[in-house]
Amino acid sequence: MALDIFQRIQVGLDEKRHNVTEFLETASDAEKDVCLCEDDCRIDDHLQVINECLDRIEINSLGICEVCHGVVDRALLEMDYTAHVCLDHYSDQERRSLEDELQLSQVIQRALMPHRSPQISGVEIAAFSRPADIIGGDYFDFFRYRDGSHGLVIADVSGHGVSAGMLMSSLQTAIQTMAPDADSPAEILERINRFYIHNINFTTFVTVFLARYDPGDGTLTYVNSGHNPPAVFCRDAGTIHWLTRTAPAIGLAEYYKPRTEIVQLSPGDMLLLYTDGLTEAINHQMEQFGLQRRSEFVQGAADLSANEMLQTVRDGITAHRDGVRLSDDMTLVAMKVLG
Repeated sequence: MALDIFQRIQVGLDEKRHNVTEFLETASDAEKDVCLCEDDCRIDDHLQVINECLDRIEINSLGICEVCHGVVDRALLEMDYTAHVCLDHYSDQERRSLEDELQLSQVIQRALMPHRSPQISGVEIAAFSRPADIIGGDYFDFFRYRDGSHGLVIADVSGHGVSAGMLMSSLQTAIQTMAPDADSPAEILERINRFYIHNINFTTFVTVFLARYDPGDGTLTYVNSGHNPPAVFCRDAGTIHWLTRTAPAIGLAEYYKPRTEIVQLSPGDMLLLYTDGLTEAINHQMEQFGLQRRSEFVQGAADLSANEMLQTVRDGITAHRDGVRLSDDMTLVAMKVLG
């Protein structure tokens, strides 16, 4: 049994190191700037932890309890490959907290939950998602926080296909499980990163935009964890405000401290969330849809309903592609504050 778990950890860490290294070598400066939130030392710290754990596997010291020198529990190692103390040596409070995390881990890995449509007073919401493969790696959802305020999320796992779809399903389950007991997006994402960062079952990273909307005062509180910046069209000012990243992508930073931002939404304002399948859609000349067209469509469709805006953007993408197949999953979510 011990040999099996350490082999799995080694395979998972090798894959994780490959994915992170490939990202560093192939991603553009703009992509790195978005995913790393201008702090690439965090990903270096993460690679250092991976390398140290692989070295410890080679000398058979990984998972050895520093108190009794026995092997750390398998379930604990699966959730956190850096664990170095047996459950027997935890305090009662630490053990209860860890048992909660282990239980959550089991729920996340086995549950598949469908999307739910939101019902938010004074707000119109529309959504569209199309995978590049049969199973996509994009994700969007709506939920409630502990105080009854509304949550919305859009996320994009690095890559697509079956493994990406499984990871997105686990992320959905995690958010749906945590949200009823949480008060803020930062609280949820800190816990999710803690769960993913050392878990041998997750070998890539995820960009996430997670928000909390209060229809009472029109405030949108958010954390942008390495995701494409959503657009807020302010009707009164006639300007677009971009909700830029406030934290690195989930699964990249060893020390994850998200910054929370708040934006005020007024009647007539429109919010557009999207994944990079929108901006990276190409035509026969290999030209991407790009950031400029994205901005023009947001500006031009701002007076439309949420559904009409998405249809306008989709029509623009279709015309631009001119029959070229999508190279990445594409997801759009529009939210309009009604007057």
